[in-house]
Amino acid sequence: MTADPEAERPRYRALLELLRTADTIWDASRAFFARWDLSPSQFNVLNLLHLNPDGLSQTDLSRFLIMHRSNVTGLVDRLEKRGLVARRDVAGDRRAYRVLLTPAGERLVREILPRYYRGAERLWGKVPDRRLTDLRHLLGLAAENARRIAAELRH
Repeated sequence: MTADPEAERPRYRALLELLRTADTIWDASRAFFARWDLSPSQFNVLNLLHLNPDGLSQTDLSRFLIMHRSNVTGLVDRLEKRGLVARRDVAGDRRAYRVLLTPAGERLVREILPRYYRGAERLWGKVPDRRLTDLRHLLGLAAENARRIAAELRH
């Protein structure tokens, strides 16, 4: 037992373990994507565009990535400089554009995805799918509560 009984509560222990695990997975992800000179966030942009072949607006990207638009701008700028994405004007709106994968970006995503899927299989090992479904549900609840708390703290 520790000097602080609160530190032993399951809710605190679960949060601590979640944060440690997230850091560990993030480090492994950075190492994985480094061979393609990508960050995990850059790959997330590429993968979202792969899943949305008609492209996405920067607002859509920021919403899906749960990231501020200015950070998404930097990600898109770097990917565009590498020729992996392109911005296309939206007809009827001079200020809007869609971000799309270029053929080079599509080739890169298709090269990475099989290895990415194998990595996910290795990460979860023999954990049954039903347990992963339960985990996704619990993480969804935690994310919903975290968004609510963040909104309260901003006011």
